[in-house]
Amino acid sequence: MEPQFDQFMQFHPIHGTNVRLDNTGTQATRVESFANGVCFSKAPLKPGEIFLIEIEEKELGWCGHLRIGLTARDPKSFEVVPEYSIPDLTDQGNSWVFAITRNHNKVMEEADVPENLDGGLAGGHRLGRGEAEDEDQRNGDGHNLKTKSFFTDTHLYIENVCIPKDKLVGRSRPGRFSHILDDLYKTNALPPTARRSRIGVLYVPKAQGLADMHIIINGEDMGASAKGIPATNPLHAVVDVFAATKSVRIVQVEYGFSSLQTLCRKAIQKNIVHRMAIDWLELPETLKHLCKYE
Repeated sequence: MEPQFDQFMQFHPIHGTNVRLDNTGTQATRVESFANGVCFSKAPLKPGEIFLIEIEEKELGWCGHLRIGLTARDPKSFEVVPEYSIPDLTDQGNSWVFAITRNHNKVMEEADVPENLDGGLAGGHRLGRGEAEDEDQRNGDGHNLKTKSFFTDTHLYIENVCIPKDKLVGRSRPGRFSHILDDLYKTNALPPTARRSRIGVLYVPKAQGLADMHIIINGEDMGASAKGIPATNPLHAVVDVFAATKSVRIVQVEYGFSSLQTLCRKAIQKNIVHRMAIDWLELPETLKHLCKYE
């Protein structure tokens, strides 16, 4: 199922006291301290619809990073937005929020979790990126087929949900080493908490009006971070601009048929060595900018 969505994603005007939104409502910046940075999506998410953000700015000196999830609470119902998404918001019930860490974001089913593994969460445990690879994911030469498919697949599939992968992966600022850094984002070799990383949340409908919440980091599904979420009521995305994460920007995901602008951009990007080579082409400056930054 490839969803057909047309809503322009924005942050809700109700948010933490230390958050400032830009004029478009798509960038949230924590202007002081390390807390009171809780934000919500302006509209509830539809089944399979991803709320995708990019980390725009970091702030040194704080311990902790971005937190993201879902809530069945209407943002307008809060007299005061909770100072923290964890535990303040989650303790109020009907909210499922998880902290993004530098290394441990993968979810493993409880049946597969070693008994003494620390750092577990209800409905699953978080793992790093050093999990043993399955034998059937390697070809005869020992190459990882999963990594190869990551570069060639155009969509991310989560059960019956299909999401275009074009916007899901973070990209570095155009520069001398951008072509190297871009590959590191694609393979999730960089920490998810790095600047320009893209992190999203969505829910996948299940039986009996329930759903599973999935967190996506640079185009990779981290697994079902929360299971059995009641999906009969509207679910808003939650983004906590916490501690070392200072500013985030919403990335609009294009579903269905791509626009002519997107098709042109993809065609150009496919036939160049790296993004800085765009400057050598005889193209309008506006198109060059689009190809380098999008």
